[in-house]
Amino acid sequence: MGNEKSANQKLKESIRSRYGENRRLPDTEELPVSLSAFCANGAFLGREDGETVVFRGIPYALPPVGERRWKRPEACPDRNAKYEAFYNGKTPIQTEWPTEVASYYPQGEDCLYLNVWTGKDRSVSGKPVMVFFHGGSYGWGGTADPLYDGKNFVTAHPEIVLVTVGYRTGLMGFVDLSMIPGGEDYPDAPNLGLLDQIESLRWMKKNAAAFGGDPDNVTIFGESAGGGSVSLLPVIQEARGLFRRVIAQSGSVALTYSKEECRSFTEKLLLFSGAADMRTLVEMPEKKLKELNEKLNFYNNFPQRDGKLIPEDPYLPYETGETAGIDMLIGTNANEMNYWIGEIGGRIPYWSGMNIKFENDLKKISEEDRTRARTFQKIVKKRHNWIRSEFYTELMFRLPAIRQAEEHAKNGGNAYMYYWTEPSTIKDRGACHAVELAYVFRNTEETIYTGEPADRRLSDRAADCWARFAATGDPSLPGEKWDRYDAETRRTMVFSKSSGMASDILKDQRECLTPLLRYMINPSYAELDYNVPFIWKVSLGIGVALLSIAAGIVLFVMEVLD
Repeated sequence: MGNEKSANQKLKESIRSRYGENRRLPDTEELPVSLSAFCANGAFLGREDGETVVFRGIPYALPPVGERRWKRPEACPDRNAKYEAFYNGKTPIQTEWPTEVASYYPQGEDCLYLNVWTGKDRSVSGKPVMVFFHGGSYGWGGTADPLYDGKNFVTAHPEIVLVTVGYRTGLMGFVDLSMIPGGEDYPDAPNLGLLDQIESLRWMKKNAAAFGGDPDNVTIFGESAGGGSVSLLPVIQEARGLFRRVIAQSGSVALTYSKEECRSFTEKLLLFSGAADMRTLVEMPEKKLKELNEKLNFYNNFPQRDGKLIPEDPYLPYETGETAGIDMLIGTNANEMNYWIGEIGGRIPYWSGMNIKFENDLKKISEEDRTRARTFQKIVKKRHNWIRSEFYTELMFRLPAIRQAEEHAKNGGNAYMYYWTEPSTIKDRGACHAVELAYVFRNTEETIYTGEPADRRLSDRAADCWARFAATGDPSLPGEKWDRYDAETRRTMVFSKSSGMASDILKDQRECLTPLLRYMINPSYAELDYNVPFIWKVSLGIGVALLSIAAGIVLFVMEVLD
């Protein structure tokens, strides 16, 4: 335990040591063209990093502080000033967490900044632009995470401009304030993080050429909440025309909440803050907000299906062909849910929690669909020890991705599907959530999810496919065809050390559980009813065990007395 704490403390110190504040430079200072980007809101001086030039901490919107707190982002005004671009912007407010390394970087409300990597040869123009939105359950994450560093990717693919974006999360980015007096003045609060992302794309559209990028060839990609984000942005009217392609890793439109499901977070906000109205919350010091967030972070909302920004049925724009003009690459990992074995605290808490959540969710569905869930267990029992993990991997991740790709393809959209099976070496994790990130970014020494350094050949392959897709809309590599996805053949690229195409993976599981997608089951495990059969059985088992122990003690005492 001591060694673990020491390693975590060293990690914190390492991440925090990277912090600095970009200075405004004198107007008279001559900036070297090879290290500078001349944008609408200023000239930014970057740094050479190996074969790349990196610009860190460029503001894409005004700081969302003061009277702009919980308001939609405002574009930066045009400026002629000059600035350093040496340091990442602050991480959005969140609870520090070991698997969210960016949480150890200094945090703050003023977090709307992006970073750009481009090749050292600045004479090249018209490059495809890839914009990455990080994951973190919409409540964690940030661009300071070394896993998302773009140096290695752009070194291998100097034809790409790579961007990572910070956006508001948790309490500051996804909270429904409509039930609070004065909350009517904050109608965008339930989906501010998505609006931040849209504003960053507007900024890139305007300024991509300053980094050698093509503003008309932008690919948005992301993992987990980032994968959910890039799946939602095509269904949002005001995001149309800001990107051409989407890569959704382990995320889909299913990672959303209804308006009713968002109420609980607001109720807890009022309870924990003691606030009676919005004025109290708007005037709350940032330090108090951080303390409040510590109490609320485990109850975070996902984006709200408000019927305004996001349709109440977020699959509908895919079904009606509204998204057909974009190219989509989407996929999931074979053992997504195993990631939470570590997050929840180990095998026993995870096993217990999944059983309790499963029985909670069964209450929400019809008897016919409960039968489907039981049938699914029989199917999976032949293949997996972790039946509940497979159930939620399918229901929360793989099947929504399949539906999204299927509907997109039916309407003429260009869709490609992948299935990641290369496992982590961490015990019990398998091909868990987030395991592919080190491969995609070519940051093979970042082992937080992989356990051991990622296989370089597989990493090169994944990065090549992502870059090829961004450039052309087709992830096929020379001599290796990646077939499009459709509802007939369901051709899917399997990523492992022996990657290749497969058709209709786990067909029986898909056919069994797909009808359950209509329930849009909430992925939260923070609030569960514990009055379920699993708890009764465990309690009965503990009771019987205690009675047996007591009886044994009584018999032992009687023998001693005799």
